[in-house]
Amino acid sequence: MNLMHAFHRRGFLLGASALAACSSGSQAQAADAHANSSWRKLTDAQWKSRLSPAAYQVLRREGTERAGSSPLDREKRKGTFVCAGCELPLFKSDWKYDSGTGWPSFYTYIDGALGEKTDFKIGIPRTEYHCARCLGHQGHVFKDGPRPTGLRYCNNGVALKFVPA
Repeated sequence: MNLMHAFHRRGFLLGASALAACSSGSQAQAADAHANSSWRKLTDAQWKSRLSPAAYQVLRREGTERAGSSPLDREKRKGTFVCAGCELPLFKSDWKYDSGTGWPSFYTYIDGALGEKTDFKIGIPRTEYHCARCLGHQGHVFKDGPRPTGLRYCNNGVALKFVPA
């Protein structure tokens, strides 16, 4: 079973285009801009060989890094935060803020870059988000962020790379 079908079976809400890709039919596949991405065809062994053990645990096993462990939480330069798995641009540095949580936090993301699902791992529903291209786990979104969105995309630093402007 490929990763996209596994996500569909687990109840992912991947956003309009990615959600359409979970449906049957060629029109649905065409709606997901990343449906035929080579990143989605990598095996687990290939991911393990490409990523550090910590990045593999977060991106491919939906783990969480220890709060305060990522230097990206303190990154203040202009640039773009990209997925550590496939380098898809996810967040602009202008959208980053200090949430005080110990993880890099953003109030919005680059259009089409993320997909979401409901996560019940701690017994209550939370919105988990993943890279739209490689489906790598990034973090969770909460409704306690700053204006203008009121959202906090709380990201694992090990799931990101920073590209200076």
